[in-house]
Amino acid sequence: MGKRLPPGNHAPVRALAGLTALDGPASKLGKVARDAIPAGPVKDALSGSWLGHALHPLLTDVTIGTFTSALALDVVGGRDSAPAARRLIGLGLLSAAPTIVSGYSDWADREFGHPSARRIGLVHAASNAVASSLFAASWVARRRGGSGRVLALAGGAALSAGGYLGAHLAFGEGIGVDRTAFESAPEGWVAVLAEGELADDELRRAEADGTAVMLVRTGGGLYALSDHCAHDGGPLHEGELRDCTITCPWHHSVFDVRDGSLVHGPAAYPQPAWDARVREGQIEVRRR
Repeated sequence: MGKRLPPGNHAPVRALAGLTALDGPASKLGKVARDAIPAGPVKDALSGSWLGHALHPLLTDVTIGTFTSALALDVVGGRDSAPAARRLIGLGLLSAAPTIVSGYSDWADREFGHPSARRIGLVHAASNAVASSLFAASWVARRRGGSGRVLALAGGAALSAGGYLGAHLAFGEGIGVDRTAFESAPEGWVAVLAEGELADDELRRAEADGTAVMLVRTGGGLYALSDHCAHDGGPLHEGELRDCTITCPWHHSVFDVRDGSLVHGPAAYPQPAWDARVREGQIEVRRR
């Protein structure tokens, strides 16, 4: 009897995460995407800034759903279901284009601080590219009067591998989630910095009971935001302050320092804001 794998075995993703040979191609492909899709309205649309969360996972549901529905009809639908299966594959191929572009845009942001996600993401993309190619070949074969079922079945296998890796990126690596969602916050006010240590228009990082907070005094007000960018954890205190906004140094998401609201992405979430005040010569903050 073979050795039983423990629940939640992560050997496949650990092996991919250690493939440093992928760094070269990943870096070049990432730069192509960042040059082609710079910060701005298109990047915001692909990132889901308008939606309130990442767009790519939502689009994958359409592609995966149509492809798997076609596979199901191939197995249990009988001959009469062949036209419907072909149409489902066609819809899946049409939906794959925006799905691939949004995923490519998100993956390109992994250049900073996420080598394992960059490597796994590259294999995830390759698996899905193979799946799309096989389903495209299946659609062509069906149009020409063939069954295309074997090609679709092989595409389903590649799609499953890509889905497995995509799930790991979301749930194992935390890619695309709000990086501030699980921050702890002290109850009530807590002193974090002497008042004299913060000059006007200066960005400072402080600790509020273990949670990093960015402090700034600008425009006549004193403001505080969680320091780790909600998009990917970038250090906001190293960003650029301009007209009461802070630009993340990693991916250039812009937030209003007064309330943490999102000005533009690629972040899809606002930045947690903290109340700030001066009391007895100390700057104090509390989570708003």
